[in-house]
Amino acid sequence: MRWTDPATKTRPSKSESFGTREEAEEWVAGIKNAAARGVDPKTATATLKDFGNTHWDTAMRGVELKTVGDAYKPAWNRRVVPSLGHLPVTMVTAGMADRAVTNWIASGFSKSAVKNSLAVLARVLDQAVRDEVIERNRVEVSGWQSQYQRIEDELDDPRSLALPDWATLTQLSAALVAASSDQFQGWGDVVTFAACTASRIGEVSGVRVKDIDTEQWIWNLRRQTSPGPGGMLDKGTKGKRARRVPIIEEIRPLLLDRIRARQDKPDARLFVGPRGGKIQTGVLRKATHWDAVVAKLGYEHLRRHDLRHTGLTWFADAGVPVYRLQQIAGHTDPRITQRYLHPDIVALQADGDMLSAHLRSPKRSQIGPKLRLVQ
Repeated sequence: MRWTDPATKTRPSKSESFGTREEAEEWVAGIKNAAARGVDPKTATATLKDFGNTHWDTAMRGVELKTVGDAYKPAWNRRVVPSLGHLPVTMVTAGMADRAVTNWIASGFSKSAVKNSLAVLARVLDQAVRDEVIERNRVEVSGWQSQYQRIEDELDDPRSLALPDWATLTQLSAALVAASSDQFQGWGDVVTFAACTASRIGEVSGVRVKDIDTEQWIWNLRRQTSPGPGGMLDKGTKGKRARRVPIIEEIRPLLLDRIRARQDKPDARLFVGPRGGKIQTGVLRKATHWDAVVAKLGYEHLRRHDLRHTGLTWFADAGVPVYRLQQIAGHTDPRITQRYLHPDIVALQADGDMLSAHLRSPKRSQIGPKLRLVQ
């Protein structure tokens, strides 16, 4: 993009790269709309970090200096910028904020730290609205306390968030497809595949035809597609290493249909949106009216990530050994994997550990009669 600066008469420019023409055209249109409102194109395309730092004093206007210095500034530098600062202001969505909050809570930050982080993020985005960089602040700060409690519950008992059985999963998939404006079957396929492979939506978005071994029915999971500078980008898995996931018989016909539709293109994405775009959790939620559908089915708590909890719970209940479950999940800490085991199994394992500890105890050798040498 090039434009004429009305004050200096110079011709500055701004460049970005995108994965699709549609994304590029949306970016150009956003800059044109901003320029029409009198917003400098570089301001309109600034990252959250740059915009916040540049307009910090204005965004914090009216806040006590002590609050800014002791609470908001540390929250901005330690949590908001590392999590979201690289994104253009125009790309910061409620879904991204939700994921940031999830990571903050999982990392052990207190409720006050999360509260301050969301508050400073909201103030910076409100300033972007006043500067007409964005039309509205899409980050919903209200209700974060319940989200905090929910995520704590998830960390303690992820089994409680899982769907109960296959029939419920197929019912959910069909309902989401029916609720979408174009009855796009791809939404149901994404949900079914994610649950049956215990994977994240970003990992489903990243799967290519060549990743599916249809002879051994193994998914070589090696990438995820997630938001980044310039749009949706491919990167390594969350654990930074590939893993192998079994593909159960129930979803093999679905995959074969999709592979055939790609006409032997090994690098083609297996799951895409109705217009060929990359799948992302926020789009899935909006397109399928997710919240309304799950509430009607009686699963108000269910989020897209709970499809992963569902798959891991099912694998555990099927008797998959914990070391294999850990490999399927990609967990680096086996204690996380243990949370998916049935409580009775956990209790039995704890009983065994207690006996082992008893037998290894130094006091054990002092119990009972001692033998003596007789000559």
